[in-house]
Amino acid sequence: MPPQDVAPEPTHAPRRSKITPERAQEFYAAVLDILRESGYEALTMEGVAARTRCGKSTLYRQWGSKPELVVAALHGTQQALLPHIDTGTLAGDLREAARAIGAGSRRDTPLMHALSHAALHSPDLLCALRDALIAPAVATINAMVRRGAERGEIPADTPAAEFVAAQLMGVMRARPLLEGKEADATYLTRFVDTVILPSLGLGASGP
Repeated sequence: MPPQDVAPEPTHAPRRSKITPERAQEFYAAVLDILRESGYEALTMEGVAARTRCGKSTLYRQWGSKPELVVAALHGTQQALLPHIDTGTLAGDLREAARAIGAGSRRDTPLMHALSHAALHSPDLLCALRDALIAPAVATINAMVRRGAERGEIPADTPAAEFVAAQLMGVMRARPLLEGKEADATYLTRFVDTVILPSLGLGASGP
């Protein structure tokens, strides 16, 4: 009898292990903690495995590589820099934003610094950093400015309006580099009163 053709067995991509959402959050928290403490270069899959008491192979099966795990951690935690803020005035909104950003600066600034350099060489990491931390805060600040213009507090074509988010987010990162100090709530509120509000044509009076 002529030999029968044998159909090749289908190939499958390696199966990812089943990890509960709660366990995934433990991994994500460990990743972000190590990034804040030691930076991106010092983060290893071995270090995450040791901190979370799991096998290194589990992390590789689930995420494949360190960049993929970091991206997943950023997307999976979505730590908002700003809560919903609407005080009824633009000046009030910006001061509350300054206080909220300042309150979280010890948590958020080290994370941004740890990831910034690596993100410039990884489009996926840069996108995740923007999506998880930067874009939501920028959108919130831009919405405050837009509401202020709609209420007639500032002209719609105020030149400085488009730079408010960049100023507030930028100084949060810049102060630790320039002065070796955190951009805390007090500092950021003074920055709003002495730099941002005057640039928008608003006075610094108010709570």
